[in-house]
Amino acid sequence: MNVHSPHRPLIALAMGDPAGISPELTAKLACLDEVRACARLIVIGDRRVFDAGARVAGVRPDLPNVTAAVDPRSIADAAFMDLAHLDPATIERGVASQAGGAFALENYRRALTLARDGQADAVCFTPFNKKAMRLARSQYDDEIAFSAEIAGLKTPASEFNVLDKLWNARVTSHIALRDVAARLSVERIHRALTLTDACMRRAGFTEPRIAVAGLNPHAGDGGNFGREEIDIIEPAVQAGRAEGIAVEGPFPADTVFLRAKAGAFDAVLTMYHDQGQIAMKLMGFDRGVTMLGGFPFPICTPAHGTAYDIAGQGIASVGASRAAVLLAAEMAGAAALKKAAVS
Repeated sequence: MNVHSPHRPLIALAMGDPAGISPELTAKLACLDEVRACARLIVIGDRRVFDAGARVAGVRPDLPNVTAAVDPRSIADAAFMDLAHLDPATIERGVASQAGGAFALENYRRALTLARDGQADAVCFTPFNKKAMRLARSQYDDEIAFSAEIAGLKTPASEFNVLDKLWNARVTSHIALRDVAARLSVERIHRALTLTDACMRRAGFTEPRIAVAGLNPHAGDGGNFGREEIDIIEPAVQAGRAEGIAVEGPFPADTVFLRAKAGAFDAVLTMYHDQGQIAMKLMGFDRGVTMLGGFPFPICTPAHGTAYDIAGQGIASVGASRAAVLLAAEMAGAAALKKAAVS
């Protein structure tokens, strides 16, 4: 493998849940020429878990070990930060465990800390298992809250799903469906819309075209199936448009993604998690990326889960993980160019 310029963005790549496909995906990523050409990698985890994943994947990554004391900025191409904190023999494949959750949390915490302290340009991670994470940390809610805590973020953040050049944003995320309507407000929707516009501009969109989905069937059908579209969603859309955001809606959620896929919009803002996730995963499960927006550095991961059912078989597709790293590298590179232009 060729050694590339050290000016490529440095990505801290945290190994995810060791009982699933994360170890093999991490090993596959470290071997992709396309990844190594656009970014320097510092993979964080346990070398024994990583090597076991490489054996499953049938690859031989060229990744020298470094200690936690090393200055990541000195890495010219790629390296492995060995925390030596998990013996893979103690993990049962396909089973969520406290040990597996603690492993993933520590890897992710280290990656976030590097980026927070200016020692990495972006963070990526292979899939987590939320049950395992909660076994290890009872107060664990989701990646957004944990990331905000470690990064010291005090401003709004949100998850975005990215499929090629199509984005999906959402107003509510990991809450019960019965609570969604009560959580919607003009202020909350407007905040999500503003954050979506800002994050997409940071990702290189000059004027992102955003469609807003309604909450109810047929976007409420003029009030026949609910008034959320009339009383809450439409006023938020109007407020965004008044501020110069290229936004339209609310549109029926069952057709808006067809229009977006055809090129009418760059993003769809949905009201709840599965309203957008189902559409995005149907369109490209093996390419979808989850991006945490609102942070001072990109945070990306594949949109799929830990796939316990196929772990250890060597058949897990690296497509979405590859897309996550490439998106993080693209965003980090664009941020660096913008910073250089200003200075």
